[in-house]
Amino acid sequence: MVGFGGVPDVGAVVERVVATAQNGLEVLRLGGLETGTEPAPFVVVETEKMFKLRRYFPDSPSTGPNVVLIPPMMVSANVYDVTEHNGAVSILDRDGITPWVIDFGSPDSEEGGLERDLADHVVAISRAIDLIVEATGKDVHLAGYSQGGMFAYQAAAYRRSKNIASLITFGSPVDVLAALPLGLPAGLVVPGAEILADRVVSHLWVPGWLARLGFQMLDPVKTARSRLDFLRQLHDRDALLPREDQRRFLESDGWVAWSGPAIAELLRQFVVHNRMVGGGFVINGDVVTLAEITCPVLAFVGEADDIGQPAAVRGIVRAAPDADVYESRLPVGHFGLVVGSASGAHTWPVTAEWIAWQSGMGERPELIEPMVVPEPGHGSGVSFTSRITHGLGSVADAGAGVTRELLSLASNAQRASRAVAQESVRTVPRLFRLGQIQAGTQISLGKLMAENTRRGGDKELFLFESRVLTHEQVNARIDNVVAGLIECGIRPGQHVGVLMDTRPSALVVVAALSRLGAVAALPAADADLGEMLRLAACSVVIADPKNLDTAAAHCDRVLILGGGSGDSREIDRADGHRIVDMEQIDPAAVEIPRWYRPDPGLAADLAFILFTRTQGKLETWPVTNHRFAMSAFGAASAAGLTDRDTVYCLPPLHHASGLLTTLGATVVGRSRIALSNGVDIDTFATEIQRYGVTVVSYTWTMMREIVRAEDFRINQHNQVRLFMGSGMPAGLWDDVVESFPRARVLEFFATADGSAILANITGDKVGAMGRSLPETNAVEIAAFDLENLQLIEGDGGFVRRTEPGEVGLLLSRTKYRFDASSTVLRDVFTAHDRWEVSGHLFYRDADDDLWFVGSVESAVRSADGIVYLPPIQRALSRLSLVDQVVAYGARVSDGQIAIAAITLRADARPESLTVTQLRVALGDLPAEERPHLICLVEEIPVSGSYRPVAAALAADGVPRPAAGMWYRDEEGRYRRYTRAAMTRLGWAGRAATAETSIR
Repeated sequence: MVGFGGVPDVGAVVERVVATAQNGLEVLRLGGLETGTEPAPFVVVETEKMFKLRRYFPDSPSTGPNVVLIPPMMVSANVYDVTEHNGAVSILDRDGITPWVIDFGSPDSEEGGLERDLADHVVAISRAIDLIVEATGKDVHLAGYSQGGMFAYQAAAYRRSKNIASLITFGSPVDVLAALPLGLPAGLVVPGAEILADRVVSHLWVPGWLARLGFQMLDPVKTARSRLDFLRQLHDRDALLPREDQRRFLESDGWVAWSGPAIAELLRQFVVHNRMVGGGFVINGDVVTLAEITCPVLAFVGEADDIGQPAAVRGIVRAAPDADVYESRLPVGHFGLVVGSASGAHTWPVTAEWIAWQSGMGERPELIEPMVVPEPGHGSGVSFTSRITHGLGSVADAGAGVTRELLSLASNAQRASRAVAQESVRTVPRLFRLGQIQAGTQISLGKLMAENTRRGGDKELFLFESRVLTHEQVNARIDNVVAGLIECGIRPGQHVGVLMDTRPSALVVVAALSRLGAVAALPAADADLGEMLRLAACSVVIADPKNLDTAAAHCDRVLILGGGSGDSREIDRADGHRIVDMEQIDPAAVEIPRWYRPDPGLAADLAFILFTRTQGKLETWPVTNHRFAMSAFGAASAAGLTDRDTVYCLPPLHHASGLLTTLGATVVGRSRIALSNGVDIDTFATEIQRYGVTVVSYTWTMMREIVRAEDFRINQHNQVRLFMGSGMPAGLWDDVVESFPRARVLEFFATADGSAILANITGDKVGAMGRSLPETNAVEIAAFDLENLQLIEGDGGFVRRTEPGEVGLLLSRTKYRFDASSTVLRDVFTAHDRWEVSGHLFYRDADDDLWFVGSVESAVRSADGIVYLPPIQRALSRLSLVDQVVAYGARVSDGQIAIAAITLRADARPESLTVTQLRVALGDLPAEERPHLICLVEEIPVSGSYRPVAAALAADGVPRPAAGMWYRDEEGRYRRYTRAAMTRLGWAGRAATAETSIR
């Protein structure tokens, strides 16, 4: 453009100006330059409401493998055919592969399109797979770009890999929170995403132009530079044409609308809850997890991808542990993975080689490698060098990058304080509400569930047998059951037995009785049912079909719920029993009486009746609405439960851990409740992952059958953060933490009357009961003379508080007269104070944590002093060879002796247990507080709640000498228990009595 002597070439300048004007006019008039390229040929082989199924190159032979390509929701299906020669479908066809593309269309132009959610897309993909398999008789390779790849993962999980030969994804995030776009910190994004999902976008939709703008704003520097380069070269048509189809796609043609419900569900399930990696997302009413993907996976990773960042993409290797996962890396950004010269030279040829390899028609591609588990906390995976290579080295972008890094550093520096603040936001309102409860406060289980429905009726509540029920569905079922109860003559205040397995119908019945104002008595099916019903004054029992015969054997009137049992609503049996099938009652036809008020329960009202056994004597455990609220709110706060948690409920409802700790706390926390059919190792391992379980509730030795099973296997990338319950032996506690290293154990202790509720919140002291929960009754350990069964006084005649390490009696301060269901003492430590007597013995350590040492009745009064049984059980249970332990007292000539019965683990031999191991295990106990006799037994029975039971062993008295028995000598050492030793000790021929107490 410069002539001789530096003079501008006027002709060249004019020519450039003319060319720029001509090309610019063409762009303005047509939206871009005419490239002369033609789209690849295809036919639509199926049209359904959600999609059109394209088959590209219909004239090509269909003998090769099939690949189904899935676009993201906001991107046109033409993304796989942007350029004539380097487009995905063209390259795949040239390599003998039959390409199919799912076209969702643009929701704003499709009937019902703006109401589509994520599940609709996944179900549509599954339907398309079925169509192709039916037509070709061959499995398909499922591939997707960006969110299309997320759809591919979800569809494969939904189908459990049926008819899917392999999965191929391009820049598709799985562990979304591991690396959010632009490096935004999850702590800032998640709360905003939750608000957007619940209150904003579910009622809106995103038009195509806005989707395009949002994509461009994710990398504004690159967008601005691309446009500037285009303007600079507008005169040079030959230079622009090779990239013109790609530019037009990005600038205008490639974007479609995005429905509001789909955005809301994306934010809720895969950003807020991060369920792609954790499991437990819901598709068409089914609970799904990527852990059930078993087909091979190839994930393409953009080393400069700031949208599907490498760390997020590599989450698939944790989410799908049973799949063989490979990756292939490109030095490109998000769009460059599927469109452009890099994708034409790398992505699609490697994809073709992968499909050939998986189909047995080729070797493993050189440009793939096994994906490794990314180390947490190592950033997004997009290096600064990659960004520079990708062309992001401008000052503006460097400034943006520095800003992101500063945000990240600030986020890390403030993480602890933010976590405390977030926990306070959740916890303080709960505790404040609990502290405001008075005798006349209206509060109950039914009321709490109704409140949750008003807050978020469409959110999931129950997960059972891979199905999901929302708050709204459950609440409607509760109201229907209330109508049925009214039709059956049940009235407020009436005591009704509930004999049902732990499943949604049982929880609904308990909530319906609460909503009606009746009292639910919860007996155990394997206990003395008749006596329990008599003590609870129940004249009617609600049972499921499984427990019908048991209920009918002990009660003249039984209501059946859950599946129905006959053609008639009411059946008079020949033996005089009246059986009413509530499933045959039409709730709409029931005339609701004028006296009915939903959720009338007041804090002082009796809500539930549980049962306990002390010294073999069966007793009722009355639970008022206030006691229920104390346990529910306290446990929810201690566990930090939120609507992001899924709680796996193993305990039965008739146990306090099932009713109060699990059901009550999860309702307060608005968490999801996953119910299991029982304690089974295979079911546990599967459902933990399928449901995305974060919290497991238990009772006693319930986890023993799982973590100690020889074939126990669990995905180490599971989301379980907490085990909560009561009674877990210390040795089992150790095993649980070893099997779930990222989880802790939250052990609760509650007195039978519920006046004291303790929790080991930190979980760092195995076996400790911790401290009283905030806003529950304060507790103290009073000095106590166990021999004379009286409190020990100090200065001024008031009761003395114990010193650290001193065993005393647990007392709980009572705030409300209406809640006192046991002995209440006044003027105990100070004038005018009021304390309930628990009957339980504790000591306080130097950190003010409480340790349970048994009940007043269970303490063994031996010739050489008091022996406490729980410390013996804690110590022996931590022996590596020991499976179960139970300690009990037995009478001998000079009082009592303490006996510890133990069983060994399946892989342990009896001869491997030595006296040295016993001495070391019991070394922290004073010699006089160790068991007098230790016996190996074949079996220790457990109750229905998995509590080891000593009654049968104790009834046999002092055991006769045999192999595997040791006694404690005068110096505290253990020796073989022989006949001579038995005679010398004077233990022969004496009966023993159980001195244990169920807490």
